[in-house]
Amino acid sequence: MSGLIPGVDMTTLSALAEPNRKHIVELLRDGPLTVGEIADKLGIRQPQASKHLKVLSDSGIVEVKAEANRRFYKLRPEPFHSLDSWVNSFRRIMEERYDNLDNYLRELQSKEQLPDHNSQS
Repeated sequence: MSGLIPGVDMTTLSALAEPNRKHIVELLRDGPLTVGEIADKLGIRQPQASKHLKVLSDSGIVEVKAEANRRFYKLRPEPFHSLDSWVNSFRRIMEERYDNLDNYLRELQSKEQLPDHNSQS
């Protein structure tokens, strides 16, 4: 489900907008963790961590892998590739604007360095 941002699922942005979920994603950046490890690192109760992980899983940000009686959560790369592409589209626009500003400032500086023939009387 893409919303107003081409290629970016709005549920991804919505899921990442909540601070605990954003912190979970930041923790998972370093590798898979269990719900207990996540709860301990964030200082929240396990049921709270599980609810946040469910939202992240439902939005496609994380996936779960069962090993024996433990469930490991890890990040899925696809939502981040979409976000990266979207952010890069702004980066290109901003770099172009900065280049235009830089050119304009150089033009102004070169005009200031020209002698003013009208001021001599």
